[in-house]
Amino acid sequence: MTNPLLTPSTLPYQLPPFTDITVEHYRPAFDEALALHDAEIASITANPADPTWENTVEALERSGQDLDRVMAVFGNLSGTDVTDEMEDIAADIYPRLSAHYDAMYQNEVLYTRLKEATPLADDAEGQRLHDHLLRTFKRKGADLDAAGKARLSEINQRLSALSEEFGRNLMASTRERAVSFTEEELEGLPAERIASAKVDAEALNREGFVIPLELPTVQSELSRLAREDARGRLYGASASRGSENNIPGLIEAVQLRAERAELLGYATHADYVIAEETAATADAARSMLFDLAPAAAANAEGEQKLLAEEAELNGQGFSAADWPYWESKVRARDFSLDEAELRKYFPLDQVLEKGVFAAAERLYGITVTPRDDLEGYAEGVRVWEVRDGNHESKGIGLLLTDYFGRPTKRGGAWMSEFVGQSRLLKRKPVIVNVMGITKPADGSQPLLSMDEVRTVFHEFGHALHGLLSDVRYPTFAGTNVPRDWVEFPSQINENWALDRSLVKEYARHVETGEPIPDELLDAITAASEFGQGFATSEYLGASIIDLAWHSLSAADASELEATPEAVAEFEAEALRAAGLDNPLIAPRYRSTYFNHIFAGGYSAGYYSYLWAEALDADGFEWFKDQSDLRTAGEKFREVILSKGASRDFTEAYREFRGRDKDVAPLLKRRGLAGA
Repeated sequence: MTNPLLTPSTLPYQLPPFTDITVEHYRPAFDEALALHDAEIASITANPADPTWENTVEALERSGQDLDRVMAVFGNLSGTDVTDEMEDIAADIYPRLSAHYDAMYQNEVLYTRLKEATPLADDAEGQRLHDHLLRTFKRKGADLDAAGKARLSEINQRLSALSEEFGRNLMASTRERAVSFTEEELEGLPAERIASAKVDAEALNREGFVIPLELPTVQSELSRLAREDARGRLYGASASRGSENNIPGLIEAVQLRAERAELLGYATHADYVIAEETAATADAARSMLFDLAPAAAANAEGEQKLLAEEAELNGQGFSAADWPYWESKVRARDFSLDEAELRKYFPLDQVLEKGVFAAAERLYGITVTPRDDLEGYAEGVRVWEVRDGNHESKGIGLLLTDYFGRPTKRGGAWMSEFVGQSRLLKRKPVIVNVMGITKPADGSQPLLSMDEVRTVFHEFGHALHGLLSDVRYPTFAGTNVPRDWVEFPSQINENWALDRSLVKEYARHVETGEPIPDELLDAITAASEFGQGFATSEYLGASIIDLAWHSLSAADASELEATPEAVAEFEAEALRAAGLDNPLIAPRYRSTYFNHIFAGGYSAGYYSYLWAEALDADGFEWFKDQSDLRTAGEKFREVILSKGASRDFTEAYREFRGRDKDVAPLLKRRGLAGA
């Protein structure tokens, strides 16, 4: 029987035929796809003709399409609909993939041919690709001796296994630690949310009511749970995730990353990673974090006093678990901002179609329409077609939206792709946005918090980066860019969530249909800086812990102890050094559940959100100065979104903005203008 993963899909835009794919297809598909890619590489290296751009570089860019197709489906569904069998396959296949790519990058004949195969002088994208490939091969060990190559491959395979293991352990811990409550303990939650908690309990075969855990330390329902003990239980469960089994693996990963960096000629893993980012050096990233930390901590202390006073006035204590609840109460008191009432203006479909998609049409001239004739990979996944509004016959690609949480889905929100754009391969993109919104038990529209509204806009910003990509080579397509650049388009897209002309169109009361009133928008604006001390401190804390782990030399890393006490002390010392050791503000992620850096590819890169926010804050100031948003959007699409990694990022920003970035708008937004 034909394996549906091993032939290009005949569906529009090569959308995978999800209904034809079963778990039994993955192992044989990987086996054959790996063998096919090996054969393609062998064909390039065995070519008796002199190396040319076409028979070497473009041949390499064309290779591996079967493997890409298998990995795209398996990789995405491993995050959205994981099963024990999928986890077993992942544990086997990821080290094999690591070994496979190590063999390619360490192939001396291929490396030599790449050096000799040069593009045409007027091919700027080709010139950049050539430089990128030679640098990548070197960073993957192509210049090492035989012993060095063998050790590097051994390290990479082990790191791949550790990454998969960390994510698997975290997902299991997150499921197991989901907190059970009685109905009385859920005081403060609306009836529809309590009903969803009942459904979540049933899904986990538990009695009563359950609140599943989200990825960060602070859980969203902490802002609504009225009972102090209920908040404490939810927070405690969140902060303890992964502590039972992730510590040995994360310590080993830190040690191996440090060893690999030195093997490749770098002082630390952070230096190795950030050399390829727009920050360029670990010192630059570190300086940004440490420069902002004192002001963020001072702002947070001021907020803490206000919140603690409010808690005391209401006869309750004040701990780390209570911060979100009392922040919401003080926000309502001081800014007339009722978050429960605010949610009623943001039903999901309304936000998506009248807000997110409408903003993209206004800015970039694209239209997004449902394709109900095409099936997603799970219940509730919708498929949309994206077309160029100026050329109705021109389809751009497909978008899949998977917004509802389920027990088989890992936490967090993300964008990924099933098909990447490439003119060389004549491919158009198929992109997916994933979130974990609680689905109302009665089938009604979920009412989003402001954080969830911003996240929908944020992830669609990533989707636009993939959908509007227009490059020749797949290596440079869409979001295949440095971590501290990839967040720039997504974060700038968040700004449109509260654009006054747009928000009046999509933020309409779920019961009356009335647009959101000006006084409520004014309250949101007035309150925007309140809470930034906490938000910035928890973010900086996580970023500093990330850099602390990955700034260790191999010798220092080898001294690490794999115990809960040692990990806790390491984190505490990193936070003390930055002045962020407030016991009431935990890092956004602690090490044992820091999926971004131990299972998600962001090691030594979590700082990138703030680095990119400096670009976003400054870049959006430019948008606000433009009289014609359609023309402005076209410029952003042409200079930033369409180029992927095919041009220098600093030059691209300078062309877009007319100058280098200014950090002042970021400092103002974060309440750090005096920093």
